[in-house]
Amino acid sequence: MSARPFHLGWFYSKGFGPKAWKHEWAGPRSSVARFTKPDTAVDLARAMERACFDYFMIEDSSNVPYTFQGSHNAYLKHSVDTPKLDPTVLAPYLIAATEKLGIVVTCSTTEYHPFMLARKMNALDHVSDGRIGWNVVTGSNDGGAQNYGRDKQFPHDERYDMADEFLEVAHGLWSGWDPDALVLDLEKGVFADGDKVHTLHHDGRYFRSRGPLSSPRSPQGSPVICQAGGSARGQAFAGRWAETVIASASTPEKMKAYRENVRATAAAHGRNPDHIKILFLVSPTVDETQERAEDRYRRSLEIDDNETEYQLASLSRQSGIDFSQFALDEPLPETLVSNGHQSMVAQWQGRVLDDVIRGNPLNSGSGAFVGTADRVAAHMDEVMREVGGDGFLLVNSYFSRRYVTEICDGLVPELQRRGLTRTAYEHDRFRDNLLAF
Repeated sequence: MSARPFHLGWFYSKGFGPKAWKHEWAGPRSSVARFTKPDTAVDLARAMERACFDYFMIEDSSNVPYTFQGSHNAYLKHSVDTPKLDPTVLAPYLIAATEKLGIVVTCSTTEYHPFMLARKMNALDHVSDGRIGWNVVTGSNDGGAQNYGRDKQFPHDERYDMADEFLEVAHGLWSGWDPDALVLDLEKGVFADGDKVHTLHHDGRYFRSRGPLSSPRSPQGSPVICQAGGSARGQAFAGRWAETVIASASTPEKMKAYRENVRATAAAHGRNPDHIKILFLVSPTVDETQERAEDRYRRSLEIDDNETEYQLASLSRQSGIDFSQFALDEPLPETLVSNGHQSMVAQWQGRVLDDVIRGNPLNSGSGAFVGTADRVAAHMDEVMREVGGDGFLLVNSYFSRRYVTEICDGLVPELQRRGLTRTAYEHDRFRDNLLAF
């Protein structure tokens, strides 16, 4: 028996920036040089809508990292998580190019004031006719904090305390206009009913805001909340606020345990666990034959000195730990103290560093995501049956249009043939489609 239908999203790794600029199938040099333009993302969004994906999530961070070797040189040499342009500027282009696809932008609760962010999301939800989502992040790199006038990031768990209050303020602002506050009565000369527009007067530990928003309630009322915290505190935050969760786990057993924990936390907050859709990151390798797919996957595991430096710089940015201090052929310390992405660091502790950086960690323990479209679809079905739901978030660090075509026009039709993913959108708005099954 096949799994019940599951959801699909795309994690736009490295955000609004250069993609696969030195790898095969990256496109002509003139195309690569246009990374500051929306072209590539628009192409992807259209392909995703053709394949009936739930959403397109644009990752982001707002600094040029310098954690590795105390310098930004390696990050700029290899384009490691930099440069990146503002995803909220890219979003309107994707909205204009699509009709049903959800568009999720990443914004940090330590880099915005709640009123400014709530206003921006309200506007994006209006212009998209109810298709906007917000990927809530709290910041992880001290370089980002320093760009906004602080010496370093707030402690990990305190950032989530701040994010809790941030969401309280934002939701208060989004609900400040009653659904019927906008009257537009030409005969009586009434534009809006002031009795149905409410001030907030929030005065908390971290934020103050009077309210209301200077614009009416948007089609969804609030953006779909997306979140990716893997730590215990991050999972608690997800259980309270998230509507879709970005998750990473190396085996179906770990995926199931993570999902059950988030759902239990949601239930403890009085929420319906079925209203949280947890999508697990995967990076399938799909080709016309099993042999060709396995050969491509093997070649993806081969790294030279440049790739090693790239990976070490990336680990350093995510963790806030300078990985240049560790030997490649020796196990990492059993305890690594991080104020960054703690759930990732926990997976690296005690492992030989060269093993950590080699290969695609998203395929760890699940090499059957490599093969023909039929075989990969069958494995996705098997995993979802064991996990219980809710879907997969596609990601590929060395993004190319070829990869998009292989997924959207190769793998997805096979998933649809099996009845595992939708063949048409059930609704016009993002949240409604997310809750359709």
